[in-house]
Amino acid sequence: MDAISGLLSGPRAREAFVLRCELDGAWALRVQDEAPLALMAVLRGSAYVTATGAEPVHLGPGDVALARGPAPYDVASTPGLQPSVVIHPGQRCTTLDGTDLRDVFHRGVRTWGTTESGSTSILVGTYTRAGEVGRRTLAALPELLVLDSADWHSPLLDHLADELASDEPGQSAVLDRLLDLLVIGVLRAWFARAEAPPGWYAARGDRVVGAALRLIHDDVARPWSLAALASAASVSRATLARRFADLVGQTPMAYLTEWRLALAADLLADPDLTLAEVARRVGYATPFALSAAFKRQYGVSPRQHRLEQATA
Repeated sequence: MDAISGLLSGPRAREAFVLRCELDGAWALRVQDEAPLALMAVLRGSAYVTATGAEPVHLGPGDVALARGPAPYDVASTPGLQPSVVIHPGQRCTTLDGTDLRDVFHRGVRTWGTTESGSTSILVGTYTRAGEVGRRTLAALPELLVLDSADWHSPLLDHLADELASDEPGQSAVLDRLLDLLVIGVLRAWFARAEAPPGWYAARGDRVVGAALRLIHDDVARPWSLAALASAASVSRATLARRFADLVGQTPMAYLTEWRLALAADLLADPDLTLAEVARRVGYATPFALSAAFKRQYGVSPRQHRLEQATA
């Protein structure tokens, strides 16, 4: 599992918040739900998205944006329009003075807005949690990432929009999977066009470092050493160490340790997994060895981390 896959397979919210916003006339929303990641795609009409301290960005039909939290941002029909609606954590919707708008803007199955079919229609998908693995990807993103329809297209956008109107058994799981695939497509397209993609992403294309990264991601529990990774990549230890540090920014063994502990942090969110099982899955011989490394990395024990995740 690589970093982009990890963003969407950690302890994110099951039944991710996915809906269609139907809007008419002049409107402006302030989104301060503190979600780590949200996707917006304009299906019809247009919108302007403004991140904190940035210029408004126009979204037209087929354009898609990813907003990285927890910073708030505004979405409006016109740049500079004062928001009259606030989206809070838990997707609670109010006026500026706190009046609840849940019933006022409810328009049917997974539909919200000022009307049942507006001149502007926006698909919204929100992840309420991101695991430690996903933070590597989130840290590489700007607060607002926008892809123009001319540079990117996916049939999944129309498919997800169609599925929003359905209410069949298992529908939440279908929406989760489609949203995951859509976000992965957006991230791939954006990283491919980025002027300076993160080292761990760019290094995937390197014959030596890419091979080492795939070995680590595909079999993290294997007792890797620098010598074993270099042998599998068909280079010397010195060559692997030098090229890995140049491209990724850290040594192969430091990357391996960081990756193992990030995976462990995500696995600890599953209450059915014992500490011994988590340790085994990420390549630590004993729970004690994992606990010692985990506390050095995160400043808390695995048990404390699990309790914090359970109450978050």
